[in-house]
Amino acid sequence: MSFAKILPLMLAAAPMAFVQPALAQASAGPAPNITTQLPRGAAPSHYAITVTPDVSNLKFSGKVTIDLAVTQPLPALVLNAADLTISDVQLTPAKGKAVKGSVRLNADAQTATFDFGKPLQPGSYKLDIVYAGVINTQANGLFALDYTDNAGKAKRALFTQFEAPDARRFVPSFDEPSYKATFDLTAIIPTGELAVSNMPVRASKDLGSGKTQVTFGTSPKMSSYLLFFGLGELERATKMAGATEVGVITGKGNSGKAQLALDASAAILPWFNDYFGVPFPLPKLDNVAGPGQSQFFSAMENWGAIFTFERALLVDPRFTSEETKRTIYEIVAHEMAHQWFGDLVTMAWWDDLWLNEGFASWMATKVTDKLNPDWEMLLTRVEGRERAMGLDALATTHPVVQKIATVEEVNQAFDAITYQKGEAVITMLEGYAGEDVWRSGIRSYMKAHAYGNTVTDDLWKAVEGAGATGLVAIAHDFTSKPGIPLVKVDSAQCSGGNTLLRLSQSEFSRDRKDKVPLSWNVPIKAQVLGGQEQRLILKGQGQMTLPGCGAYVINAGQTGYYRSLYPQANVKALAKDFTRLASIDQTGLLADNFQLGLGGYQPIGLALDLIDAVPAVASPAVLAEVPGYLSSAYTMLEGDKPAQAKVASYASKKLTPMLSNIGYDAKGGEGPQVPVLRSALVGALGSMGDTAVVGEANRRFAALASDPTALDGPLRNIWLRIIAENGDGATWDRLRTMANGAKSDLEKSTLFALLGAAKDEALSRKALDLALTDEPGKTTSAAIISQVGGAHPMLAVDYVLAHRQQYEALIDVSARSQAIARLGGGSADPAMATKLDAYASQHLTPESRKVVDRSISAIKTRIETRARLKPALIGWFARK
Repeated sequence: MSFAKILPLMLAAAPMAFVQPALAQASAGPAPNITTQLPRGAAPSHYAITVTPDVSNLKFSGKVTIDLAVTQPLPALVLNAADLTISDVQLTPAKGKAVKGSVRLNADAQTATFDFGKPLQPGSYKLDIVYAGVINTQANGLFALDYTDNAGKAKRALFTQFEAPDARRFVPSFDEPSYKATFDLTAIIPTGELAVSNMPVRASKDLGSGKTQVTFGTSPKMSSYLLFFGLGELERATKMAGATEVGVITGKGNSGKAQLALDASAAILPWFNDYFGVPFPLPKLDNVAGPGQSQFFSAMENWGAIFTFERALLVDPRFTSEETKRTIYEIVAHEMAHQWFGDLVTMAWWDDLWLNEGFASWMATKVTDKLNPDWEMLLTRVEGRERAMGLDALATTHPVVQKIATVEEVNQAFDAITYQKGEAVITMLEGYAGEDVWRSGIRSYMKAHAYGNTVTDDLWKAVEGAGATGLVAIAHDFTSKPGIPLVKVDSAQCSGGNTLLRLSQSEFSRDRKDKVPLSWNVPIKAQVLGGQEQRLILKGQGQMTLPGCGAYVINAGQTGYYRSLYPQANVKALAKDFTRLASIDQTGLLADNFQLGLGGYQPIGLALDLIDAVPAVASPAVLAEVPGYLSSAYTMLEGDKPAQAKVASYASKKLTPMLSNIGYDAKGGEGPQVPVLRSALVGALGSMGDTAVVGEANRRFAALASDPTALDGPLRNIWLRIIAENGDGATWDRLRTMANGAKSDLEKSTLFALLGAAKDEALSRKALDLALTDEPGKTTSAAIISQVGGAHPMLAVDYVLAHRQQYEALIDVSARSQAIARLGGGSADPAMATKLDAYASQHLTPESRKVVDRSISAIKTRIETRARLKPALIGWFARK
């Protein structure tokens, strides 16, 4: 999952491209050491599902036949079921007559218990169930998305979202990852609409009365959360990638906007086939675009039928930025990586969710960089590492491999530790093993566990077995222990043309400096600038001899997951020799020193001096990092307008020459990173109220009256954000009118969301009231409220607490326990921490309040940091 063409009726049938794995054999279910919330002793091998959606009334009926094996005497059968009503059930043994059963539903446990009057004995059975369910309006189970087509007509499409535990809202099932089975899906649909699932359509039958029966091919053996069904007035475009047909499915008339995704799929698939050493096993791979949005995910890796919200897949030349295009490419790559890491080989239980998400994140960055080297995508690994460390530096962090006991804990496990720390740890381990050994281990892992389930140790053993001696100990440390190593250079001495470094290890933290630090086996890569790289596994203390003398780095290539604390003299030497550093080391140096300043490990002025020293001749990709640090300083001085004005003045002096050099609009022949730099500069200067940038935004906005294309281009949404943030009531009303008149749902949802970005609190209140109406659309309203939360967190939180039931109807069921914490998590008000704690104490369980506790910890840390650093920040910017 990613924390973003043309057939009249159905996908064309295609020959099977894989051998069904153990089709007639039942899964053994979870191993004794694997968590399950279902009674052991029964497991499915095959599901035959028929579903009939009643689209207009938001409900559906279904029936399923489950082939299952009972391996020990059982008093009854227990399956997962949520929001389903079951009208009939019967059990047929392999040898014997069908027996009617009774059902008992447990809404809290999300189970259905089937009793057949006497205990079940070991053997093979068919379980037949007739049931009905609801079609949701948020992304859980089978859900509907309403939209306006290109002709301005209201339409409704259906899709499914089953990760983590929501297949049970679609079919009574063994809805846990270890219960793998094959699936046959049949749907009764309106004639003329396009139905899509994991496999191509195998058969189609006209039933008359405007109905058609569509039956899809049998899926490979897979976990229930990977099943997919979509339906609507859709179109499909395709390309061949070797033996596999790749496709994109969109609303009619929009397939051209998915060309980037289609081309990306066709390029990425052969590369993945080679890398994994196991060809993609399904005959087709679609990327299905759905209108609307979720506040908590962009895409889902259903096997052979990836679902992605339009905003993370479609390209509109009127407003899609260069960054968004690259994000789309990377999301496509992320979800395609899951087709192996997650779908073909699946974690046995949600403890190892990171095996799916961390690896897919790492692989997406890797393949995007390999196929688009001019994008310098490896630089984004520093940004990802920083997102992970933002959580990992707090006492409320958790290990990469985390203990998951309940459904609610699964829902809260999708965070930056799972995704970005997972990616960072894999980056470090690949760097330790070497690319060739690492890939050899991955290939062995894929072949050994295809169509099965694994735990994290299975991966480590495969890579160490391929030649990465010592990797298991490092991997265990970084996946089983929370937190961030802090590697400190205690001394550096130049003698005889070499530099002797003495290193010690501690732990970087923002809010628990009094605790006994953990210890890790830390793989260090260090070098003097221009010198040969040296390696060391550091545990506690150690020393290294580096060829050469001068400025040095102790995380060369930024592959290590640790903070690097240097003597101040070396930071100043690195600043002087900044352009001699590789771009990724420049980026990592800026990040480390800024965070060390925030954490109190060194003066914040040292980090600001380093930012100040970044020369205009640096790579545009590195220059694009500078505005973010200045924006952070500006935000830290929130509430002190004179102090913020000093930061804004410095930012204008530092950044305006860069912007003047590249201009507001793209020029022919400019480098591939210049558009990214332009966006960063305009966005940051606009948010700090730079007179020239805000004036340019107002000029272009006013020009819309006579030229509807005045804002068109990759900066359109940035210009509009500047307008929305600084606008008055008349501007707000005009943006609302533009939203209602937008040419596409994608543009409409973006404009409506911006109504919540106003700095004017009265306008933010209007936006909140608007969000609870039907005007923005059911999946857009929550985005408006989130925007208000960014500018006015207390206002947003108070509002949703006063309208909690209405607000929760606007967001995914699986994310409701997190939503209010996310709204208030960016606050620096002590009252917010108190308010969030009171909310959690009243409405959440200890298991479901983890995100709230992280937000409270972040708020308290933010308050302490701002108070401590304010004098130093004011002093530094006053001198500039």
